[in-house]
Formats: sequence, C-alpha cells, structure tokens
Amino acid sequence: MNVLIVGLGSMGKRRARLLRGLLPDARVCGVDLSPERQAQAKELGITPYASVAEAAKAEKFDAAFVCTAPLTHAAIIRELLDIPVPVFTELNLVPDGYDELTAKAKEKGVPLFLSSTMLYRAETQYIKRRVAEFGKPVNYIYHIGQYLPDWHPWENYKNFFVGDKRTGGVREIFGIDLPWLIDAFGPVVRVHAEQDKLSDLAIDYADSVYAVLRHENGTKGVVCADVVSPKAVRNFECFGEGLHLFWEGNPKALFEYDAEKKDKVFVNTYASFEHDERYSDNIVENAYVDEIANFLAVVRGEEEPRWSFEKDKAALAVIDAMGEENA
Repeated sequence: MNVLIVGLGSMGKRRARLLRGLLPDARVCGVDLSPERQAQAKELGITPYASVAEAAKAEKFDAAFVCTAPLTHAAIIRELLDIPVPVFTELNLVPDGYDELTAKAKEKGVPLFLSSTMLYRAETQYIKRRVAEFGKPVNYIYHIGQYLPDWHPWENYKNFFVGDKRTGGVREIFGIDLPWLIDAFGPVVRVHAEQDKLSDLAIDYADSVYAVLRHENGTKGVVCADVVSPKAVRNFECFGEGLHLFWEGNPKALFEYDAEKKDKVFVNTYASFEHDERYSDNIVENAYVDEIANFLAVVRGEEEPRWSFEKDKAALAVIDAMGEENA
C-alpha cells in the first residue's frame, strides 16, 4: 500500500508510525514545505515531497492523510479528491467546504473519512453501552482542561492553530469531545453557554466555557472546557437512579458504583494499552490505531466510518451556538 501523509508535524509523524505498525510493508510518503521536516521524514524512512502536486506526479497513492492545521484542510482535501484518492483528515474545527467536499468524494467514488478519535476509546464506548442498557434518564458532568502552553511544549502556542480564534484551544476541546457525547447520548437540541477569560494568555477568545447541553432523549449535560487548568484533567461523571459512572480520562480510571458494595468498582476496558510519554496520561495510542484500522477497512469497502462530515457539521453548529449566546 502506498500512502501519502500531508503535514509532517507531530500528528503526521504519529500517523506514519502507527500506520506502519498496522501495515509494516506500507510505503509512506509525506508532504511538507519545511526543509527541516523533510529531512526528519527521510530519517524516518518517509519519502518527502514539497507539495501534493509534486507527489501525485511522481507516484500513485492508495490513501492519503491530511495532518496540517485545520484551516488548510479544505483546500488540501479538494486537491486530493481531484487525484482522486481516499482521504483521512484530522479534525477540521470549521465546516469550510463540507457540502462541496462530500459531494466531490461521492462523485469521485472515494471515501472521505473524518477523524474523531474519542469514538474509538474503549472507555467512551463502555459509557455509551451502559447508558443504552440502563435505558432510563441520566445526567452528566464533564470537565476537560489543560494549560494551553503545555499542548505543544516544543513550540509557542501562538505559532500553531490554537492561537487562531476560529480553531482555538477551547473550540478544539469541544471538537474532540462533543462527537462521542452525541454518539453516547444522542443529538443536542438546545445549548446554553457561559464564557470567560481567566488568564493572561495572549489569545482573543474565551479560555473557559461552561455549556449546558440538552439532548434529544432528555439527557442533560454540563461540559466545562478550559485552557487554563495547570494539570491536564478529563473528569466525567454520569448518573441516574441506579447508574453512576466515573472516568478520569485514562484506562486506569473508569469506575462504576456498586450499590451493594457501597463502593466504586474499577472497569477494565483494555487488555493492554499504549501511551506516548510526551503527552498527558489521558492520551492513549490504542484509539489512534483503531481509528486508522477503521479507515483502512472503509477503503477496502469492509466497514463504515464511525463519524462523518454530515455529523460533524451538526456538532460544529452546536459549538457555534455557544459563541452566539455570548456575542
């Protein structure tokens, strides 16, 4: 299999590494404008090109990954679909070109796959399954926070996409987590949000957002997202009359309350898991591997994707509504 990765930053390198774990014989090529990243790619056994056009002229690809900054995605996806080649794209965070790109992918007869890694976490799927089995009304409280300068310790936060208001850090948190909440609890029909600026961070957007979500099935959720928490946190609690779940964002911290024992009981959702030490302990590699495996199966016509541009368009509309309330 010949795969093209557009964008050879931290995520592009991660996708390349995990892809080779799944397909050891895959040929991996990459596109990046940076000579430094091109040199790093060579060291990793990735054949580098300066542009998609140059790569497409030199080789034929079976699939492509878009791992650049979100605001560049639409133009790159459009170019890849014109080749045409199946496309896996990281979070877009903005709905630029969604209708056009989905129509083009259909016209060209190639898959257009949108990343939503939290849908591949065993913990979120357990929560979804238990809520469905419970079958009665529940509420949830969810706090996700991390100090923005710690996101990419190797570069200034003003120099990558979280410094831009349209793709800011709080918006990215909602972009990452809202899909699995919608998957587990159903479509959001109403939202109320409160926004604040608590820090001295050099950003032109709220660094803390509290949102109350009303789902179609009656579930209420409070989601608190911020980029000021000194310690990276992901604290989730779901409760109803007879069900109480707790999750702190990593495979060792999913619990269900046992009413008979009057205590929380650990839920083991992983036989084993991989963790990259450069990242917070709530970032697990297994979900990224499973997501890539799903994409490859979609390319082979064997599976359906767990997320889509159509679903993401609805999720982004919910996020936009949070800002409109505070305009």
